[in-house]
Amino acid sequence: MPKNLNSMGDSLRDIGTALYPQMGNIQDINHRVWILQGQTLIAVPRKQHTVSVTVTLIPCQHPETLEKDRGNPIYLGLKEPELCLFCTKVGEQPTLQLQEQKIMDLYKEPEPVKPFLFYHNQSGRNSTFESVVFPGWFIAVSSEGGSPVILTQELGTDNMADFELTIQS
Repeated sequence: MPKNLNSMGDSLRDIGTALYPQMGNIQDINHRVWILQGQTLIAVPRKQHTVSVTVTLIPCQHPETLEKDRGNPIYLGLKEPELCLFCTKVGEQPTLQLQEQKIMDLYKEPEPVKPFLFYHNQSGRNSTFESVVFPGWFIAVSSEGGSPVILTQELGTDNMADFELTIQS
């Protein structure tokens, strides 16, 4: 039975010695889910035959080395294919990309791998994911359907950064 991360919020902070990542699904407030098209995450309306990606997440083992009170630092990836979300600059623009990377390899690093880390914050059922390497930039989707999942600092009516994360138990 899926659990909303509401009940997992404290658990994520407490599993600093996690042995495996949590798995779940993400949808936005308009019930659009993430799918993989090539090497790009796209937000599409949930339909009967839509197969959304399974996300993997695991907390950073070294949160004390990061900013306090920003949220729970987590690595965020995809189960299949095994890819991780990371933030980099293309030109002068921070962007969200996917890289072939095992999430557990990031977890085991002796120092936080900041381009792959996101501050996870939760309010009720809504979760946000803020880039650690680009503070103030959030994972978001455009209000337009079928658009890529992006990294933006312009939140509001055009870009929504509130997601419902449902963890599989």
